[in-house]
Amino acid sequence: MSLPDAAVATSGGPLEGLLVADFSRVLAGPFATQQMADLGATVVKVESPVGDETRAWAPPERDGVSTYYLGINRNKYDVVLDFRDEGDRALALELARRADVVIENFKPGGLTKFGLDYDSVAAVNPAAIYASISGFGTAGGAALPGYDLIVQAASGLMSLTGSPDGPAYRSGVSVFDIMTGMQATVGILAALNHRQATGEGQHVEVNLLSTALAAMANHSSTYVAGGTVPFRMGNAHPSLFPYEPLPASDGEIIVVAANDAQFVKLAHALGRPELADDARFAQTEERNRNREELRPLLVEALAAHTIQEWFDILTEAGIACGPINTIDGGVALAERLGLEPVVSVGSGERAVPMIRNPIRFSRTPPRYDSPPPTLGEHDVFIRDWLASPATVLAATPATAPEGAPHA
Repeated sequence: MSLPDAAVATSGGPLEGLLVADFSRVLAGPFATQQMADLGATVVKVESPVGDETRAWAPPERDGVSTYYLGINRNKYDVVLDFRDEGDRALALELARRADVVIENFKPGGLTKFGLDYDSVAAVNPAAIYASISGFGTAGGAALPGYDLIVQAASGLMSLTGSPDGPAYRSGVSVFDIMTGMQATVGILAALNHRQATGEGQHVEVNLLSTALAAMANHSSTYVAGGTVPFRMGNAHPSLFPYEPLPASDGEIIVVAANDAQFVKLAHALGRPELADDARFAQTEERNRNREELRPLLVEALAAHTIQEWFDILTEAGIACGPINTIDGGVALAERLGLEPVVSVGSGERAVPMIRNPIRFSRTPPRYDSPPPTLGEHDVFIRDWLASPATVLAATPATAPEGAPHA
């Protein structure tokens, strides 16, 4: 811990003993802190009196609670602190003073007036890792609101999404919010490793636009290294073919041949081995150039069977392929593959089915102790704890003692 009086009970997870002060809301920050909570960190979620906006983002909902909020807030304590109130500000600073990690996603500079910015926290807790999430960074974009949809548009992602002759589309998922939350987690863990070696805390900053440009990887490189601006290609890949949906007898199936050896296997599995010997298709570069000649030949062969039949045939042949499922189909597939995608978080009437943390550990598995908290659920508990510097805070609310914290 950063300070000796900030004791936190251990939980057995790989991040056991870490205390996280979560001043974030909506998606990127809460996603990051849920990841850390799953892995053993003690997370105290701080909300304003009106609460995290996602509590009201419904429908859909479960038992009157937004499923958006439910999906990213398990394993956390919850306390309501009004930063406009002097006493509550003092409690928030005390939480930050005890914490190993502080994470926030206010507009850049938004916490300065409350004395909860990085410099203020570092003055009382120099070992703290203070993570800030913004939409467009702290320079010229500091005043810009950081919504995922805006960043999808402004970064160029939407220009890559959709059919070539149709309008640009957003991703069906708030992809850059999620990725930025993951980048924040990576940055925090790297900073913690540095602190382990040096004792030094530091400010970790991530923003949605920088994350977007990095996440577009090969497309960004196409422009900055190749001087070419990528364009919409529907479901096609700019450098590989086949690598897209193709029609079987009853619908479309994704078919991938990412190298020459895979294409040979595909040609044989389709009953068209001569395609692998055709000079137009034998090499990746030629298949890419001659995709309009190759596509109808593949479509003709795929018409012989259903999606499920081709999935079985091609999988047996070692060829990457897959159906285009809805979410329920994706969950069902994960279940069939033994990935156990759904976990019950909490117990009794408050238990909530949620998606499993995707990381597997052989010794320190993620935990699923407590469901997402109600607004201010642990107000009395956390306020008493902050007033009692020598007490222990249990890792999750599910393991917390009844009443006040214990010494």
